[in-house]
Amino acid sequence: MSPRLVLVLGDQLTPTVAALKAADRARDVVVMAEVAVETDYVPHHPKKIAFLFAAMRKFAARLQTDGWRVAYTRLDDPENAGSIGAELLRRAEEVGATEVLVTEPGEWRLIEALRDHPLTVRLLEDDRFICTHAEFEAWAKGRKALRMEFFYREMRRKTGLLMEGDQPEGGQWNYDHDNRKGPPKGLFGPVPPRFDHDDVTEEVLNLVETRFDTRFGNLRPFWFATEPAQAEPALDHFIAHALPKFGDYQDAMVTGQDFLFHSVLSVYINAGLLDPLEVCRRAEAAYRAGDAPLNAVEGFIRQIIGWREFVRGVYFHEGPDYAQRNVLDHSRKLPPVYWGGETRMRCMKEAVGVTRREAYAHHIQRLMVTGNFALLAGIDPGEVHEWYLAVYADAYEWVEAPNTVGMSQFADGGVVGSKPYVSSGNYIDRMSDYCKTCDYGVKIKTGPDACPFNLLYWHFLIRHRDRFAQNPRMAQMYRTWDRMADDRRAQVLADADALLKRLEQGQPV
Repeated sequence: MSPRLVLVLGDQLTPTVAALKAADRARDVVVMAEVAVETDYVPHHPKKIAFLFAAMRKFAARLQTDGWRVAYTRLDDPENAGSIGAELLRRAEEVGATEVLVTEPGEWRLIEALRDHPLTVRLLEDDRFICTHAEFEAWAKGRKALRMEFFYREMRRKTGLLMEGDQPEGGQWNYDHDNRKGPPKGLFGPVPPRFDHDDVTEEVLNLVETRFDTRFGNLRPFWFATEPAQAEPALDHFIAHALPKFGDYQDAMVTGQDFLFHSVLSVYINAGLLDPLEVCRRAEAAYRAGDAPLNAVEGFIRQIIGWREFVRGVYFHEGPDYAQRNVLDHSRKLPPVYWGGETRMRCMKEAVGVTRREAYAHHIQRLMVTGNFALLAGIDPGEVHEWYLAVYADAYEWVEAPNTVGMSQFADGGVVGSKPYVSSGNYIDRMSDYCKTCDYGVKIKTGPDACPFNLLYWHFLIRHRDRFAQNPRMAQMYRTWDRMADDRRAQVLADADALLKRLEQGQPV
């Protein structure tokens, strides 16, 4: 029998991934490739590229040690064909293959390219997820709205995590109300483990430094784990040192504290270096041993088997056009502040700053700072989507698009969330220390020193009043607006218009 090609992508670095389970070591050839199309379709952060290339090279070496024949193409290989599809054709000609086994990619862009490929491509469902496509479709069928909370309960029942028989541990499914504490003065968290460079990683860093030196983002210092033997200690560290306070302060933001009590494990989980269910079981074991409180463990597990699984289900349920949706018809260009441009806004400076340094920001910095600002300012959600996909090391379209197009920008019209996640400056003031050192005044509602969030919040609500006024979760805010004096309302909108004009002209805000 002729060999088959077994395509392994950069976020499929799991030895039991579906394509490898279906393959034959004695017959088949594993294909892995660092290609320009994948580094360039959005301007990926140098740290993200370096992480994936180093992790891919080490995974390929482990496969070879385990007896697989691996055809690996480096980015600087003179024979590099430049795309996944072209590399498959090149390798097929080398070994005489006509068939390809591949675990389903997490981007419609790649799925469609593989479906249209001249070779016979067999797409296998990615069984590293807890919920299958069929299970999500069965759950979604007939529902007027898809809401994560109810889906999450099904995942709890399926996995048995934090369950006592058929009832949730502690008598409640969700302890989110305990997880919204603002930061007390002097709050600081443990720094995630930082891993030294080996020769493989250093070689990749030198390549990335040369090829992507003009990209947004700092390549060095580079500290990500790039193999399971490093990712596992990172999990151990989180469970021991950060998980106990993760629940209380998961929404908090503190100047100079890039991580607080967040795990920073999504980079490793989404690439396949850690198993998500095992990560959850480790957290549950910490609760059972009395080493972490229920609100922290439940909140952490919910992010993985609840939200992570839910957004993947939504991405495939909604189809290939999902990332292009724009129901609010927002069209402003992404302002320079997202690429490190000058700003007087302390919160934006901090959120973009950690993004530049670490290819990371935690979920509230993404949702309620950079995402909130983009939504209020009417930025084109396609540009926002591409920015998030480019700058974060854990971003792949299946997880990033529903979080950005859906939850953050409400561009899907309410598929992911029942209301837009918008707020004035009060929320950021309550959940961070940013406002204390900001040039703007969070308590100032009009004028040149008013917090931009305060101005843009009302502007957003009024320009979309026809859509949101009847939303029961937003009606109170419209009543508040209607009680304002006419001159106050006119001033707020005029100041917001002036701010938006400065944005359109590329001026700093």
